[in-house]
Amino acid sequence: MKRYLLHTPFNIYHFEASEWQHPIHNHTYFEIIFILKGNGVHHLNGNSFDYGHGDVFLLGPDDFHSFEIRSLTEFCFIRFNEPFSKILSASDEPGWKPIIESLLHIPLQSRGSLIKEKKDKKKLFNLLSVLESEYENQQSPYYEIVRDSLMRSILIILARKLRQSDNAGQASSYSDSVESILLYVKKNIYSPSRLRIEVLAEEFNVAPNYISIFFKKQIGESIKQYVTNYKFGLIKARLTYSKLTLSEIADEFSFTDESHFCRQFKKYCGVTPSEFRKRN
Repeated sequence: MKRYLLHTPFNIYHFEASEWQHPIHNHTYFEIIFILKGNGVHHLNGNSFDYGHGDVFLLGPDDFHSFEIRSLTEFCFIRFNEPFSKILSASDEPGWKPIIESLLHIPLQSRGSLIKEKKDKKKLFNLLSVLESEYENQQSPYYEIVRDSLMRSILIILARKLRQSDNAGQASSYSDSVESILLYVKKNIYSPSRLRIEVLAEEFNVAPNYISIFFKKQIGESIKQYVTNYKFGLIKARLTYSKLTLSEIADEFSFTDESHFCRQFKKYCGVTPSEFRKRN
């Protein structure tokens, strides 16, 4: 699978297309994708989402995607790397850092467009318009200050919409907690020993039974199910889009050996890794 690099900390890529010219790919950077007009399908990490005017997608490093364009589409891609995200998180306002970091690192591949309401789309697209205008005048001594403020505003609006999906009253504390757990899982998905219930409970200073009940109530599935689905989703992507050997994949995900990996994959997917790779 092709992997795109970003050679500057930040850039904006605005274009129209009636046919998608890029192969399915992933990146080394973050990407906010705005749909200014047109419609089609966004294929993201094995999921497919219809897109249309006003939709906004957020991709992180290693998310893989492509577009199927049905009508002439105007895209605007905001791209920034990990060091730039740290700049966005750094601020005199301490509340910004956890909000931005949780948004950028929580797995979002099953959410599709992050914005549904027209008023929120209008706010974001107004901010985008100002950001693009400033981007064309990078020689201004105030460019970076204005750019960073606009980017923080965009990211905080996106984060706020995700938090509002929780129930009123418990939204803030519950959203913070569940996002912290999801972020921890994503960071440690290659280390199974760190994802045991006992270890998670100790990490978040709660009883093992409580964290299991809490997670299932918030996410709709047990921690074990979530970890398994997330891990094998990544493995399926490796088998489909990479040239890694079975032994290399087994080692990456900390299976005992290739044989153990193949048995577990067949138990979960119903076919061996080799059969899955041939089919895809």
